[in-house]
Amino acid sequence: MAAARNGPIKRSVMIAGHATSISLEPIFWDALRTAAETERLPLSALVARIDAERILDPEPANLASALRVWLFEKARDEHPPR
Repeated sequence: MAAARNGPIKRSVMIAGHATSISLEPIFWDALRTAAETERLPLSALVARIDAERILDPEPANLASALRVWLFEKARDEHPPR
């Protein structure tokens, strides 16, 4: 669990040809990489897809929050409570 307590790491990701800085905790970066590999997408493509879904919301959350929520929902869908 030590990784979950580490502070956010800022990384630059290309979305629609523009570099976008995103700050996430290491555990979320790891989960995003795993999700991208599972879907056979580059990390930037997965982030761009999540961003495109995010901006459809009438009051979109910031991108880092949208990524965390997407990962949480993905985990919940894959491992529903009993």
